[in-house]
Amino acid sequence: MDGRAPDSRAAADTGGRRLPRTLHPVAWWIWALALATAVSRTTNPLLLILVLTVLGYVVTARRTEAPWARGFKYYLWLALTVVAIRVVFRAVFATGITPRDHFLFALPHIPTPDWYAGIQLGGPVSLEAVLSAATDGLRLACMLCCIGAANTLANPKRALRILPGALYELGVAVTVSISVAPQLVQSVQRVSRARRLRAGRNKGFRALRGIAVPVLEDALERSLRLASAMDSRGYGRAGSATPRSRRLTGAFMLLGMCGLCAGAYGLLDGTAPTALGLPALLAGSLLCVAGLRLGGRRVTRTTYRPDPWRLAEWAVAGCGVLSAVLLFAGVGYDAADLNPSLYPLTWPSLPLLPTAAILLAGTAGFLAPPPRPPNPSPPVPRTEVAA
Repeated sequence: MDGRAPDSRAAADTGGRRLPRTLHPVAWWIWALALATAVSRTTNPLLLILVLTVLGYVVTARRTEAPWARGFKYYLWLALTVVAIRVVFRAVFATGITPRDHFLFALPHIPTPDWYAGIQLGGPVSLEAVLSAATDGLRLACMLCCIGAANTLANPKRALRILPGALYELGVAVTVSISVAPQLVQSVQRVSRARRLRAGRNKGFRALRGIAVPVLEDALERSLRLASAMDSRGYGRAGSATPRSRRLTGAFMLLGMCGLCAGAYGLLDGTAPTALGLPALLAGSLLCVAGLRLGGRRVTRTTYRPDPWRLAEWAVAGCGVLSAVLLFAGVGYDAADLNPSLYPLTWPSLPLLPTAAILLAGTAGFLAPPPRPPNPSPPVPRTEVAA
C-alpha cells in the first residue's frame, strides 16, 4: 500500500501543477469591490473599457459551472442598458448648447412652467453632452459589472458561512436575494430549451406568456422548497439569548452605527471638531464589534469543511486592493488623465500607471487556482449482443 499522503500523491499525479479548487468567496468580493472603487476615480473611456476587458478575462478564466456563474453576460446587457438610459435622459433633459459645442441633433422643445426653471425638455443636443453622459454611464456600468463578476465567481452559499453569528439572519436574506437573479436565468434557459423541443412555438412578445408563466411557477415552487428547508433547519431560532442581551446588542449596534456615521462626517469635513473625526470612528467600530460579539452568542454553528485562506486568496485580494490604492494615490501621473475634459474635444490619453494598475487587477485570472471541473457522468456500460 502506498504510504504517501493523499495531497502529495495528487501533487505528484499533476506534475507539480496547482490542484483545482474553489477560491475563498471573500477574496473575490474584496477584489471586485476594490476594482469598483478604482473605477469610481475615473471617467476615461479607455480605462473603463480596459476594466471591462479585465473583468471579462477573469470571469472567463476562473468561473465554475454553477448556475450563478452563467449570468455575467446579463450584467453586460444591464450595463449597456444603463449607458443607453443615461444618454437618452441627457438628450431629453437638455441643458442648452454653447457656441463652442458641436451641434449633433435637435429634439422638439416642450415649454415648462416657471417653477420648473432650470430643466429644459427637448431642444438642441451637442456631441459633448452625449459623450459626457456616455462616459458617466460607462463608469456606473463598470461598477455594476464588478459586482456581477463577484456574484459570478464567488459562491453565495459559501459566503454565508463566513458571516458573524449576529448577522446570520441578514446574511441569509442577502444570500437569497443575490441568488434570485442567477436562478431566474437558469429557469428561463430551462423553459427556452423545453420550448425549442416543441413545434410551432411563437416568437417575440407572443412567446412572453409561454415563458413568463412557467418561470413564475418555478420561482414559486423554489421559494416554497426553500422555506421548508429553512424551517427544518431551525432558521429564526432565538438560541440562548435573553431579552436583556438582545436589547443590549441592539443598543451597541445602534450607537456603533451612529459613531461610524459621525466619524466619517468628521473625517470628510475639515471644519468639524477633532473629536468628531477619528475618535468617533474608532468608538463606533468598537461598539459595533462588541455588538456583533454579543449577538453572535445566540447562534451556534459548526463547519464541516472550512474554507481555507491561503496564498492564492492573499494574491487575488491584494492585486485588487493595490490597484485601487494606485488610482487613489494620484502619484506618478497627471490627475487630469483620469477625468479628461471635453473642451476641446480630443481623443483621451492612456496614462501608463493607471493602465498598469488595472492590468495588475487582471492578474487574478491566473493567480487564482483553476476551478474544479464538473463531475463527469459515469460511463454507460456497453452490452454485447451475441450473434
